[in-house]
Amino acid sequence: MSKPMIIPALFGVIGVIVLVMLGNWQIDRLAWKTTMLANIETRLSAPPVPLPDVLVPDQDRFLSVQVSGEMGSDEIHVLSSSPATGPGFRIIVPFTLADGRRILVDRGIVPDQFKNDPRPVENGTLFGNLLWAADFDKYTPQNDIEGNIWFSRAAEPLAKALNTEPVFLVMRSTTLSSGPLPLAVGLNTPNNHLEYAITWFGFAIVWAFMTLYLLWRIKHRTN
Repeated sequence: MSKPMIIPALFGVIGVIVLVMLGNWQIDRLAWKTTMLANIETRLSAPPVPLPDVLVPDQDRFLSVQVSGEMGSDEIHVLSSSPATGPGFRIIVPFTLADGRRILVDRGIVPDQFKNDPRPVENGTLFGNLLWAADFDKYTPQNDIEGNIWFSRAAEPLAKALNTEPVFLVMRSTTLSSGPLPLAVGLNTPNNHLEYAITWFGFAIVWAFMTLYLLWRIKHRTN
């Protein structure tokens, strides 16, 4: 290999190696996320169990549970939307269990015009999944406490406002006679790592062909 070709060849080889490494990293991420989402789906659809006495958010997130007790009348309205209702509000209420424990329950979603409608206080059984939502960041607006318009389902502030434990149950179904449309926990996490891997491997192929073409041009120019 002539001296003018060494640096372009070295640059080309390093570029291909880096791009292939990025593609392999995305393949590893694909396997990790596929396993993670499968585990979450299994927890979401598992047979419900009684609410544990002690809960650990990282360990018990998405746990399928069954609770019985009384639905409270106090409500917090969290701005949301769903394909079935369009823009609306999630109705968050306190739920008092038979042993006196009070937890947070996401009853479901109602359209904007129905958010202040009275909802009956009832005894019944709820089925759903535990959730410690991370649906907020530094750009999330401040909750309008006076107007009862909230922008996050973070458990701690909701529990403080409704005087409950910071335990959050998203209702999937219920024996109650009426109420908002339940909006169960669902998997909305994208898994695009295969597309990313294909993109990086494609870049590697293009980089290799460009390098070969450049070396061919250099070779013929110096002959």
